[in-house]
Amino acid sequence: MRKNEHIECWLTDMDGVLVHENQAIAGASELIERWVDTSKRFLVLTNNSIFTPRDLRARLSGSGLDIPEENIWTSALATAQFLKQQLPGGRAYVIGESGLTTALHEAGFVLTDEAPDFVVLGETRTYSFEAITKAIRLIIEGARFIATNPDATGPSKDGPLPATGSIAALITTATKRHPYIVGKPNPMMFRSAMNQIEAHSETTAMVGDRMDTDIIAGMEAGLHTVLVLSGITQEEDIEAFPFRPNQVLGSVADLFEQI
Repeated sequence: MRKNEHIECWLTDMDGVLVHENQAIAGASELIERWVDTSKRFLVLTNNSIFTPRDLRARLSGSGLDIPEENIWTSALATAQFLKQQLPGGRAYVIGESGLTTALHEAGFVLTDEAPDFVVLGETRTYSFEAITKAIRLIIEGARFIATNPDATGPSKDGPLPATGSIAALITTATKRHPYIVGKPNPMMFRSAMNQIEAHSETTAMVGDRMDTDIIAGMEAGLHTVLVLSGITQEEDIEAFPFRPNQVLGSVADLFEQI
């Protein structure tokens, strides 16, 4: 019996697992190709809420990865699914880009700054002080505060940029209201992904490069966890955490050899 033969569905992080600095990591293309060719149920997960799956597919294609858009699951999609379950046909004031606004539109939400049910904070390349001020006032007036993900910074060619988590902290300081965060490390992100592909936790694995997001959330969602050392977490870092992944591999190239 091959290792991981009991796994029927796969969830995998994107940055640090499949791509690094816009280049495919060795073995990633072959792994995705095998999953597609064998009709394996899988989703590529990202906390990035800026892009639609179609946008991300195009960007990943430029990195050498051919991933169908139906196999991409973003924190924006997870947030839209969560809010649709909470209040179908609701109203939301959104700070974010097309990945988030498109997901909410498709979930049946009305995007407005007039008496919204929710203020939804996502990632954008250019946060507007005016939009943040509007969000603060709407939350104080009673709108419920939602954030797509907790990431404090995002990458750019010039260095780190403030991201959703940083802006959420600013809004929290002004309103004394903490957001409900849908993306990793909230296991909600994984459960929504599993619902999307009709997966069961007992036969689903999560592949990630971060102990503090991918592995802990996978563990809390009841998944088989695979840490790859091609991204953020290195082998010597594992000892700092009070939990362990089920497997530790050098990269997805090693995973490809096992499935």
